[in-house]
Amino acid sequence: MAKKWIVALSLLTLLASAASSWADGAQNPQVVVSSASQALGADSLRTIEYSGSGYDFAIGQAPNPSSPWPKFNDKTYTRVINFDAPVSRMQRVRTQAENPPHGGGQQPIIGEQNQTQVIAAPDDLIMAVPYGFLKFAAAARDTAVRSQTISGKKYTVLSFTAMNKAPVSGYLNDQNILERVETKIDNTVLGDISFETTFTDYKDFGGVKFPTHIIQKQGGYPVLDLTITDVKLNAPANIPSATAPPPPIPTPAAAEKLGDGVYLILGGYAAIAVDFKDYIVVIEGPQNDQRAAAIIAEAKRVIPNKPIKYVVNTHHHFDHSGGLRDFVAEGATVITHQINKPYYEKVWANPHTLSPDRLAQDPKKPSFKTMTEKMVLTDGNHVIELYHLQNFGHNDGMIVAYLPKEKVLLEADGFNPPPQPLTQRPATISPYTASLAANIERLKLDVQRIVPVHYPADNRRVSMAELKTAVAQN
Repeated sequence: MAKKWIVALSLLTLLASAASSWADGAQNPQVVVSSASQALGADSLRTIEYSGSGYDFAIGQAPNPSSPWPKFNDKTYTRVINFDAPVSRMQRVRTQAENPPHGGGQQPIIGEQNQTQVIAAPDDLIMAVPYGFLKFAAAARDTAVRSQTISGKKYTVLSFTAMNKAPVSGYLNDQNILERVETKIDNTVLGDISFETTFTDYKDFGGVKFPTHIIQKQGGYPVLDLTITDVKLNAPANIPSATAPPPPIPTPAAAEKLGDGVYLILGGYAAIAVDFKDYIVVIEGPQNDQRAAAIIAEAKRVIPNKPIKYVVNTHHHFDHSGGLRDFVAEGATVITHQINKPYYEKVWANPHTLSPDRLAQDPKKPSFKTMTEKMVLTDGNHVIELYHLQNFGHNDGMIVAYLPKEKVLLEADGFNPPPQPLTQRPATISPYTASLAANIERLKLDVQRIVPVHYPADNRRVSMAELKTAVAQN
């Protein structure tokens, strides 16, 4: 009997200890969230506007696969967040940071570039500011708490599952201040990649503590580095509703015949399909899986009963390589510059669990055909000449495709025509456009029509004469 009492007393002691631990918030996520919100003074925060300056980095736009994302000055940066919607609006004035320009991200920026972006993705607010993380942690059904020591510093870690089904963790220091948030996001090229935001140098703004230094990284590289100088609390946030439907996925317009068995596919980034004797060659597999699937479907419609054997990749920038995985799943061999093959082999091996694409669902080993300065594809009738552009700052491995019979040149990011045809020399000549023109002259290509992958919105034809106007050639 005495032994039973001893066991019962021990059990009561354990239960009392657990209850005490729960009561003081050590294991209670809601208590931890509430304490962190109180520490920041954010309990009554419904909207916030913060502004400052810093840098942004264009993910997937590096000049070559081994370089970091190109850097831009954010001369001014302002973001307004409505936590109740939830929705936010970002406005910034952006200027060129790297001279001479090297890489993409809308380089070269001449003067100042104004950007406005309305973001209606709730998960984005988790990573944007500490209060966004705390509000979602409070609302999540699976929020958990643990302790973790990093480099001798002890953190309370709040974890939950975001709407994109990725795990999210926030690290609170011994003063209940949020220092870092970590999660994963899907990237069409890179797959499941890390996304991290660090919040440092907190200051008091009207009773609310706000970090005056915010750094975001994706895939281990910085994408945003802000220094905050002003914060407005509960200011009006007139932002369009987050319930607005997403824009529809573009579908290809009916293919335009450029010549016998040669078809221009529009409806998004431009691509060309060529009818070889026993197979199809597609030039450019851009944007994403949806765009690639649309190009594949249209190529098979205009050239029936033949497989797509090759897809030509102009360069590795994500908006031009984002559809290549779908072509690999289709069974096509990727033709690309030799500097890209090791990169594609590495990143395409990454898991795609957050948003599995066709290649993730039915894995295939990618097949490559690489080139350096020139490659010719022919079946004895059709001819496609591929050339590497020399001294081309946008991308070190840039390839253009020239069809000599049709006198058509497909190019990417050398000449992105304005909405209206150029009739006089622009005030500033883009070094990328000048380089494209110089390469055409060097290669002695008889170009009559240019097909920019970034095709004009009104689908108008672009002539060699317009390119010459853009670089002030007679």
